[in-house]
Amino acid sequence: MSATRLVAIGLTLLWLAGCDTGRDDAAPGEPAGFAGLGEEAGDFAQAHEGITLRFPEDHAAHPDYRIEWWYLTANLEDDSGEPLGLQWTLFRQAITSPEERPVPTPWVADQLWMAHIAVSRGETHRVAERFARSHSADALDDRDGQAGARAQPFRAWIDHWQLASHIATSDDEPDADTFAELELTAHQDDEHGGFGYALTLTAEGPLVLHGEAGFSQKSADGQGSMSSGSMYYSQPFWRVEGEVTLDGESRTVSGRGWLDREWSSQLLGPEQQGWDWFSLHLESGHKLMAFQLRGGGADGGDYRSGTWIAPDGEPTALAPDEIDMTPLETRRVAGRDVPTHWRLAIPRAGLDLVVEAPHAERWMDTSVPYWEGEVVARDADSGENRGVGYLEMTGY
Repeated sequence: MSATRLVAIGLTLLWLAGCDTGRDDAAPGEPAGFAGLGEEAGDFAQAHEGITLRFPEDHAAHPDYRIEWWYLTANLEDDSGEPLGLQWTLFRQAITSPEERPVPTPWVADQLWMAHIAVSRGETHRVAERFARSHSADALDDRDGQAGARAQPFRAWIDHWQLASHIATSDDEPDADTFAELELTAHQDDEHGGFGYALTLTAEGPLVLHGEAGFSQKSADGQGSMSSGSMYYSQPFWRVEGEVTLDGESRTVSGRGWLDREWSSQLLGPEQQGWDWFSLHLESGHKLMAFQLRGGGADGGDYRSGTWIAPDGEPTALAPDEIDMTPLETRRVAGRDVPTHWRLAIPRAGLDLVVEAPHAERWMDTSVPYWEGEVVARDADSGENRGVGYLEMTGY
């Protein structure tokens, strides 16, 4: 067995040791909440109101927080108009708190990394996963290890799967926005001929801060407190162009992408076992992010939050009672009943939608399994098309 394979197995075991993966047979005493995200923050840094997000610094990793991700989805079409979907995600998890951080050596790590890529077309859904490790001091001396995320010039990577700036800094422009145009590259060999992508992402609108200036509350009792919540912003205005390969066949594609950035040390309350999250590109030019966390709401109900985004990028935070989110139909996927057909209404925005996954087989059969796939939004009354987007569902 290769050393690489041994490292991968070891990292998988370490990751799962801190995770409740949503299995019915999860052992007693595992951390609360989906994937351990309800575990108390302890000595880690905590997200809260009043933190000012700073760019480009906050595009990089935040190793003093327990968990973090760079999460990209895209709704694309090829030259013939056939839709495709893709996902690229980099996750970071701290092994130890800042106070317990070991002295860096080539064999010592305090950060674990996990990445997922997926390409979808019709009934076909290809998924791959990678693991790596690093030390938080790596970013301080510009060492590029197996995985990491730095701000200037922006680069987030694990092996050759990377999201990186297309714009180089120079002495003349040391503060250039190297997040404005990115290149996304990833490829995975498999028995079907391989899949992946080489794409350019161009920002056609501003970054969007969610919640209270970037602090996203995640439970009814979290307002202003040091409990569950995250620092959360998005770039929902990516224009995406390039090439996607699926089962050995490459196609020229174009479309729209959405990048989410979150970091936290206690994302969920201990009673919250999963979430349903939507990102929608509407034909009006508006964008919508909306989610519900199952549990943790007022009187024991679900907790909801969202952001209504104008075409110019101006965000409007949505309160829990301003979002109506109702599952209409479930499909049997990977042995689980998963709601892939929803009613989503935002009365404040005059929005009443039916949001449906055209293809239910979008299960991410990874170490921490979940559902992630493309959706189509239609007007609930007329049935007319209103937009496209992505839906993520965990804890089923």
